[in-house]
Parts: sequence; structure tokens; C-alpha cells
Amino acid sequence: MAKNKIIPLFDNVLIRPIEAEEKTSSGIILPDTAKEKPQMGEIIAVGPGKITPKGDKEPIVVKVGQKVMYKKWGGQEIKVDGEEMMLVEQKDILAVVE
Repeated sequence: MAKNKIIPLFDNVLIRPIEAEEKTSSGIILPDTAKEKPQMGEIIAVGPGKITPKGDKEPIVVKVGQKVMYKKWGGQEIKVDGEEMMLVEQKDILAVVE
């Protein structure tokens, strides 16, 4: 079966979350229920940008392949070909991680 291709609209960005650490710095292994949701991920796809009420196009400032931090409660969790992804608005991206 062919893989689904997700193309975000407007100023939406598709992010593949980077998994949280499975153990603490002291070596304690964390169960899935104790792990925090990841707030970092890699950008997989970006939309073309949002149109302002004046008709101007607001550019997307992030690019595919960048690692970013995003708001904990921002975005929509979705599954793409069985893989967890986040679809977030550009305003919910807090920083680019280098």
C-alpha cells in the first residue's frame, strides 16, 4: 500500500516528535506513563503560509528537516501510516534547536 503524503495547509507544520528519554540521568528506567510528552521534533512538512486579513501572505519561517521545540498543549496529534505526528500552527513553535 502506498504511503500517505500529508501536505499542511496555511501556516500549519507537520512535526515528527522526538521521543523523550526512557531513563533518568541516574539510570532509573521510566515507564511510558511517567514520560512527558515530547515537546521537540523534526519538521516533516510545512504549509505555504497564512493569508492576513489585508490579503498579504505571512511567510513560514521554519524549514523541513529542522528540529524545533513546540508548545506542550499546541497542535493536533495525528497518525500517518501508523506513526505518531503533530500538526501545529507556526505560532505554536517556540524555537529552532541547532
